[in-house]
Amino acid sequence: MSDAPPHHSHYSPVIGEAKGYDLIGDVHGCAQSLERLLQQLGYQKVSGVYRHRDRQAIFLGDIVDRGPRIREALHLVRDMVEQGSAQMILGNHEFNAVVYSTPSTVPGEYLRPHTPANIRQISETLEQFVKYSQEWQEFLRWFVELPLFLEIQHPVTRQVFRAVHACWDQQLINQHRAHYGDGHIDWQFIHRSAQKGSLEAITKQRLTGGIDLPLPDGETMVSSDGYVRRAFRTKFWGHEAQTYGQLLFQPDPIPDYIAKAEISPAHRTQMVHYDQSQPPLFVGHYWLKGQPRPLAPNLACLDYSAVKYGRLVAYRMDGEAQLQPDKFVWVYVDP
Repeated sequence: MSDAPPHHSHYSPVIGEAKGYDLIGDVHGCAQSLERLLQQLGYQKVSGVYRHRDRQAIFLGDIVDRGPRIREALHLVRDMVEQGSAQMILGNHEFNAVVYSTPSTVPGEYLRPHTPANIRQISETLEQFVKYSQEWQEFLRWFVELPLFLEIQHPVTRQVFRAVHACWDQQLINQHRAHYGDGHIDWQFIHRSAQKGSLEAITKQRLTGGIDLPLPDGETMVSSDGYVRRAFRTKFWGHEAQTYGQLLFQPDPIPDYIAKAEISPAHRTQMVHYDQSQPPLFVGHYWLKGQPRPLAPNLACLDYSAVKYGRLVAYRMDGEAQLQPDKFVWVYVDP
């Protein structure tokens, strides 16, 4: 990488003074791959914490679940955030962990029901924390301190860029800011998010889960990770799309006759238009495959299925208005 780092004492947290940002997609417990990626990006371990002289990492959520080293990944990321060398936004998996673990007002029940599918989603995480229950409680409290989205102005170019786990919905974000001040949540938000149809439930689902459209006629499909799904993930920037196939944004195909069908007027009203006049936006969440590249001049997804032996991907943001293919950096995840 670049020339040798300065003496340890020269390192200081770069919050507010970073010259560049490294946005990192869904880690899902791939702690060793994350260390390799950070090293490739020029971060060095100083007093046990990864830091960069003049850059800051931004994690796009989903550090937990599925992978082999969830606890290690969480410690690595939280240490970086607490030392100012990183920021992190909430993914749907962190949010789900909080509501799964939070009792509801009904005795013996939780805000996220302990159904077989929900148990399965969090099982790896809970297993790896079985001897560290105190630590797990601390991480859950920490998740509630994290924002759902970030909007950052680059200090040099003054270009604003945005980060959200799955979908930037300006209308919901404006409403959230009006109620909560910025991108942060609190325990009241957590409890309200369990109420079907509440603003908090809609905001949580849209920002961390994106826009899922139901398969028509009660159809179901089995996803590549073995879940029976009644809905499919869609492009939230796909306002040119005419058919469901053109809206699809997931590795699993949908039945052919649905793919060819025209998008219904009811579903059109649910689409969010993130057009190219908006600031650059970074998301995770969508399990992409292949060579990382921008989805649009102002849009990048950084989730390339790391935990499925894909790539753990970062984008080096230096305040450009148009995202560049050569600024994606990745490590392959070794089986």
